[in-house]
Amino acid sequence: MTKTILIVDDDPTQRRLMQAVVEKQGFVAAHADSGEAAVEAITSCGNIDVILLDLVMPGMGGMKALAEIRDRVPHIPVIVQTGQGGIETVVKAMQVGAADFFVKPVSPERLLVSLRNVMKVGELEGEVVRLRKTATGALTFGDMIASAPVMHQVVRLGERAAKSNIPILVLGESGVGKELVARAIHGASARAGKPMITVNCGALPENLVESILFGHEKGAFTGAIDKHKGKFREADGGTLFLDEVGDLPMDMQVKLLRALQEGEIDPVGAKRSIKVNVRIISATNRDLTEDVANGKFREDLFYRLNVFPLEVPPLRDRMEDLPELTRHFIGRFNAQEGTHISGVTAKTMGLLKRFDWPGNVRQLENAVFRAVVLCEGNELEAEDFPHISGITRQISANSDEEALVVAQQAPEASEGPVAINDDPVHITNTAGHIRALEEIERDLIEFAINAYAGHMSEIARRLGIGRSTLYRKVKEHDLDSNVEKVAS
Repeated sequence: MTKTILIVDDDPTQRRLMQAVVEKQGFVAAHADSGEAAVEAITSCGNIDVILLDLVMPGMGGMKALAEIRDRVPHIPVIVQTGQGGIETVVKAMQVGAADFFVKPVSPERLLVSLRNVMKVGELEGEVVRLRKTATGALTFGDMIASAPVMHQVVRLGERAAKSNIPILVLGESGVGKELVARAIHGASARAGKPMITVNCGALPENLVESILFGHEKGAFTGAIDKHKGKFREADGGTLFLDEVGDLPMDMQVKLLRALQEGEIDPVGAKRSIKVNVRIISATNRDLTEDVANGKFREDLFYRLNVFPLEVPPLRDRMEDLPELTRHFIGRFNAQEGTHISGVTAKTMGLLKRFDWPGNVRQLENAVFRAVVLCEGNELEAEDFPHISGITRQISANSDEEALVVAQQAPEASEGPVAINDDPVHITNTAGHIRALEEIERDLIEFAINAYAGHMSEIARRLGIGRSTLYRKVKEHDLDSNVEKVAS
């Protein structure tokens, strides 16, 4: 999380002096004693944030190294330093791509100001690029933070789906980033650069849903003083993203189904249908299968939308991405708020990794925003996340208390949880035949509920499934009463 500064100088004394300055400010210092070593470092090491480059070195000179660095990693700012040479040298270096310069020996204050300035510019440029890509529909999966193993399947399937016009249903809990995945699919498709229109179906007034989606003619109803195109026509040639599609009223589900089947819409008050060329990506955090069974969602529309389901895992299942996500949000809010937060402390990152993040990436984003505003130093501390610190302490205290109760009840020490019912889960019946998988699954979940005293997060981790999946299976197997009984 801490910013890394690559110091490139053939003089070991100069390298040590600058190392002392940057490390005193909480940065990490990396070294290179030549232009060749600098180029090799940026190629092999992917976490360099700023380069301090001496212009006068034997072998590959600083100017040639600067040009090579600009070609390979144009996003990394380079501050050039020189002990000799006139203004022409400095001007040439700036033309090649240097972000700043200073003459050796440099004061610690001047070096710190230069570092902060180039980092600030880099964060602003990154935010501008992000906003531009979002506005132009050019975001791709390469712009996503998705290094966690569970995200590899999401990216792989998303990239394959982007190559066709197949309808996609993005599934996942609230706040996992379903819209970002939809934008990446659009940006990786042949429709990139065309409109991507987002509609939050759960926020549409019931009496205006049809007009907002399909448009209306002037005078079609009271208050329709102008003609309105509607979201389908706005997205013509591009992608229409229907967020929270499960919240659409039943009568609108029928009209949406017709629009998807026929590729045409009927604006309110229009005399004829209008053809539209729209790629549909929808998303929901609801269990549409259950809604279909309960009559809350049309089965035929469900099959039309659910041609290519894509499930985005919750943040608690992709903790490998947490450090990079935190760093990304810090950079964004530094650019927005004019702050100079360099990262988070190791202790704070441990705190963040222990938290369950029920609100997923959106909750992390808001927590980092608040922490950046509260922070009084260069790095985010645990006290900058008061809400998370309080919950984590409470969970830890509860865990210690439960462990004490278990230890008092158990006459002998044992490893792992003490199950209320420690009979094994049988895979065969009395006749020696394999039991049905559903029956074994029910017994295993019931055993885990008893073994871990109804703590659903721990049960989900032990079973290797997501917590939302666990809750769904508990409901399917009618084990709700068991959870309440054990937890109480």
